[in-house]
Amino acid sequence: MKEGSGYFAHDSALIDEPCSVGKGTKIWHFCHIMTGAVIGEHCSLGQNVFVGSGCVIGNNVKIQNNVSVYERVILEDDVFCGPSSVFTNVENPRSHVPRKNEYQPTLVRRGATIGANATLICGATLGRYSFVGAGAVVTRDVPDYAMVYGNPARLRGWMCSCGVKLGLGIANDGDETTSCAACRRSYRKKGLTVSEVVPT
Repeated sequence: MKEGSGYFAHDSALIDEPCSVGKGTKIWHFCHIMTGAVIGEHCSLGQNVFVGSGCVIGNNVKIQNNVSVYERVILEDDVFCGPSSVFTNVENPRSHVPRKNEYQPTLVRRGATIGANATLICGATLGRYSFVGAGAVVTRDVPDYAMVYGNPARLRGWMCSCGVKLGLGIANDGDETTSCAACRRSYRKKGLTVSEVVPT
């Protein structure tokens, strides 16, 4: 534990100053946090996690073992990154062609889940509470509450913010409503847009 820091860092973790790490965050074995990274409160970074310069990680984010969060990746609050999930920041890398000025952003919105070994091609946005299945290859934006998997990842259904599959169709027609079988939250789908129905 770094004295007076408010967060826990294992002795084997390398934290390059200056960076910002919120209170209650735990950084485990062999992690490397680069200069300029911003990590929120109550996060958990598992073994061998890398966080690049300028990355922004929100509060209560869980990053499992062997994940590299590269420059220009933003993870909002409550994001879950499964073990060995992969981020990229260059569309057409070549060892002999420098492309640091061509990094593309990746935005993972609040509450999204990325399954183990999934790969996110840079430039994509994962919507709020979306769910990317294990091993998926995400090549384009994912809507809020969408469940995607496969290579390339395709829309397979819709997920509640609690992580249970919703009984909504995937066709781009008509309006539907449903409630989560587990937590009873209500949702409305219009076309390919799903939103929570908040009681008034």
